[in-house]
Amino acid sequence: PITKILKIDNQTATTHFILLGFPTRPAFQLLLFFVFLVTYLLTLLENFLIILAIRSDGQLHKPMYFFLSNLSFLEMWYVTVISPKMLIDFLSHDKTISFNSCMTQLYFFVTFVCTEYILLAVMAFDRYVAICNPLRYTVIMTNQLCGTLAGGCWFCGLVTAMIKMIFIAQLHYCGTPHINHYFCDISPLLNVSCEDSSQAELVDFFLALIVIAIPFCVVVASYVTILMTILRIPSAQGRQKAFSTCASHLTVVILFYSTTLFTYVRPKLMYAYNSNKVVSVLYTVMVPLLNPIIYCLRNREVKAALKKTILCTGSGPREDAALSN
Repeated sequence: PITKILKIDNQTATTHFILLGFPTRPAFQLLLFFVFLVTYLLTLLENFLIILAIRSDGQLHKPMYFFLSNLSFLEMWYVTVISPKMLIDFLSHDKTISFNSCMTQLYFFVTFVCTEYILLAVMAFDRYVAICNPLRYTVIMTNQLCGTLAGGCWFCGLVTAMIKMIFIAQLHYCGTPHINHYFCDISPLLNVSCEDSSQAELVDFFLALIVIAIPFCVVVASYVTILMTILRIPSAQGRQKAFSTCASHLTVVILFYSTTLFTYVRPKLMYAYNSNKVVSVLYTVMVPLLNPIIYCLRNREVKAALKKTILCTGSGPREDAALSN
C-alpha cells in the first residue's frame, strides 16, 4: 500500500476518509446491499465460467478468445476492488476508510480501468486483422504477439496508475474529509484536497488523454476499416458473418467508453452532484455484469463452450464441425 507522511502548516496529515456512499433510509440500504451483492456474485460467476470455457474448449484457443479471457479476468478483479467495501458500507454506520486503503483501492481501480481501455483497443486490432487480412491472420496474430500485447496492456495500466498515484498521494487532506462517492476515485479526492491540486490534475488529464484517446483512435480506425471491408463483401450472408465476429466486442466498447467518458471528461467540480454516482454504478457494476452476457448472446462458439462446461459434456464430430464453420 502507498503511504503518506506529510505535514503542511503544522496540520497533521489525514489518516482516514469518510465515504458518503448512497445516503438513504436503512431499509433501502438493505435492499441495495442485496441487489449489489447478487450483481457482484453473478459478475464473478459469469466471468469465471467464460475463462473456464475458453481454457477447456480447444475450439476457443484462438487470439480473439485469449483476449476475451484476459478481459474476463480483469473484470473479476475490477469489481472486487469496488464492491466488497461498498457492500460493507451498506450495512455499517461507520463508513470510514483509511488513507492507505483508499490509495490502494484507487491504485488498483485506475490500473484496471486503464488496462481495459488498452485491451479493448487490442481486441479491435485483432478483429481488424481477422476481417481485413484473413489470409495472414495466423501469421500476424501469433501466440508470442498475443502474449506481448496482453502483457503490454497490463504493464501500461500499472505504470499509468503508479504515476497518477505519486501525485495524488502527495496532496494534503485536512481533518477527515467526506468523499461524496462510494469508492475512492480521482476527481472526488481532488475535490477534498485542501491544497492546490492543479499539478495532480494536469498529470491526470495528460495521462487520461493518452490512455483514452490513443486506444479510442485505434478502435475507431479499426472499425472504420472493418466496415469498409464488410461493405465490399458481395453476399449478404458473408457480410452478416463478418460483422457477427466483431458485434459483441463493438457493443462492449460502446458500453464501456460511453459510461466512463461521460464521467471523466467532465470537470472535477461536477462530482458535487449525486448523479455522478449513478453513472459510476453503470461502469463499475453494470458493465462488468453485462459484458459476459453480451458475448454469450452474440457468439455461438462461446455459447456452445459454456453449455459444454456447465453440463460437463463433450462435443461430437458433428458439433465440432459445426463450430468450426
